[in-house]
Amino acid sequence: MTDQQPPAPTGRRLDLLADCSSCFGLCCVALPFAKSADFAANKNAGTPCRNLGADYRCGIHASLRDRGYQGCTVFDCFGAGQKISHHTFDGRSWREDADTARQMFEAFPVMRQLHELLWYVTEALELPRAEPVHAELRRASDAIDELTRRDAAALIAADVPAIRAETSELLLRASELTRNALPGKKRNHRGADLIGARLKGADLRGANLRGAYLIAADLSGADLRSADLIGADLRDADLRGADLTGALFLTQSQLNAAKGDSTTRVGSGLARPAHW
Repeated sequence: MTDQQPPAPTGRRLDLLADCSSCFGLCCVALPFAKSADFAANKNAGTPCRNLGADYRCGIHASLRDRGYQGCTVFDCFGAGQKISHHTFDGRSWREDADTARQMFEAFPVMRQLHELLWYVTEALELPRAEPVHAELRRASDAIDELTRRDAAALIAADVPAIRAETSELLLRASELTRNALPGKKRNHRGADLIGARLKGADLRGANLRGAYLIAADLSGADLRSADLIGADLRDADLRGADLTGALFLTQSQLNAAKGDSTTRVGSGLARPAHW
């Protein structure tokens, strides 16, 4: 079986990687979180996290998990933070005035969703077997990219659900074209409740796991090559020894939320989480 391994990030993909050093700590301010297994305290949207420093850096970054902020180590903005900070607002910080802060906090989650879609579309354009939908994907990519370069008002007014729905159809077609070219019967677990499922060593090559709930599932040693994992919930899933080479639409945040080790194969373009 030949797997289509996504290449290491280049070009547009590099713009979709988070660069915290070029951001005004937006994820630490704009977004809310509740005291839970993922966060040690409650925080309202628009309120700076108590651990955010004057330099927009996290004061406990090296020990977030030990201090109860596991959720922070999972989050990935897909480069939306630096785009909002230095393109949309041209280097103006939310600390400068209330109006800038309000618009910045509203625009940031929109930009993140658009950048996430760009990440998926860019990957789909790198799949040779998805060539029949490449033209449509390029048009979608150009339209989304153009929107991300507009002002805050345009971002806030964007109909993201509609954009996501249209893009998702193209991504599904790209996925089917890629997976259907693989030999053998593929499992369809789209949107399935697989919480805590025992899938150790399972053959899930080319499986449809879109939106599946794989929370705390045992996927150790599983073969997930070319499986479609878009939107799958991998929180606390055991990926030790699993092979995710060429898994479709797998993101860094999904890996960050899971458990793995040195034997987990994640392929190029994604980093092995430090806590593994």
